[in-house]
Amino acid sequence: MPLITAREAVLDVHAQAAQNKWVIPTICTENLTTTEAILSAALQHSRTINRPDIPITVAITNQYSHRSQSVNYTHTKRWDIGLRLFLKELEVLTGKGSPFEKLSVMVHLDHTQWDADEALLRWDMGQFSSIMYDASHLPFEENIKKTARFVEKNGHKIVVEGACDEIVDATGNETSDLTTPKDAANYLNRTNVDFIVANLGTEHRANTADLEYQGSLAKQIAEQTGPRLVLHGASSVPANQIKNLFNDGIAKVNIWTRLERDSSPVLFEDMVINASKIIGKEKTDQMIEMGLLGDYVDMSSDKSISHYTTAYRQNIIFTKMEEIVLEYLHLWYT
Repeated sequence: MPLITAREAVLDVHAQAAQNKWVIPTICTENLTTTEAILSAALQHSRTINRPDIPITVAITNQYSHRSQSVNYTHTKRWDIGLRLFLKELEVLTGKGSPFEKLSVMVHLDHTQWDADEALLRWDMGQFSSIMYDASHLPFEENIKKTARFVEKNGHKIVVEGACDEIVDATGNETSDLTTPKDAANYLNRTNVDFIVANLGTEHRANTADLEYQGSLAKQIAEQTGPRLVLHGASSVPANQIKNLFNDGIAKVNIWTRLERDSSPVLFEDMVINASKIIGKEKTDQMIEMGLLGDYVDMSSDKSISHYTTAYRQNIIFTKMEEIVLEYLHLWYT
């Protein structure tokens, strides 16, 4: 079906997911390969559970200082061009005749900054399904005021996700406090956002899954707010910690880092093993002599278009990302 962007239709998808005890994954992308891997995994899982219209949200950040995915979407490094390409590709991939046309696909603006994204916030919000309005690095009271003003102006057109507290970047030295049930309820009541991002112990861009998701805290917050929580930083915790998110009051969960982090080593290993098919026998021998490659690599093959093209590299990344997304879908859609 076409992208689901109308506010009431998006809320209906979430209501239906809640009835099924599903947590809707919101998966970020910054290229077509990732976008298709997300949709392909959703299609596979929809066939497994015999639900052709399962919901999936594809997301992108814009002028988010930690990672501008719209900028990375195109070598022009223009966020506006990258964002338009992203939207057009999703439109084609969800349109009539596409393999993914029966999926319930939504499009989300993630970590939209109240200041750096001022130009984007002047766009028609009706072309997106939801937006995370992020003023979380401001003092709490100012965050509430700015978010409330945004909801008042745009809340009738788009589902709004607010950031009660900042989720820190694991690559930095920042620390932040966990969200308290009192603050969460205060924030929700005064901003009128549809969903609330709370700090539940996870981090963005963690290199290893070594943190602990605070499920008991999520339950305490949900007692005050209802099941309207959004979990960010899911890549920073093992999958077994986040299997039962619905019971904790989580409605949405955001994922990105793990797709990139865990697919790159697979590509690297395959390229090393098939070195001579990519760079030729002579260059492979040179790299072995330099100590950059070991004797176990293939040194006998000639260069092959099957291995040195972009399609070869993208196929490996696509396959691994698809596998990762499927793992998450198996957790939350049964």
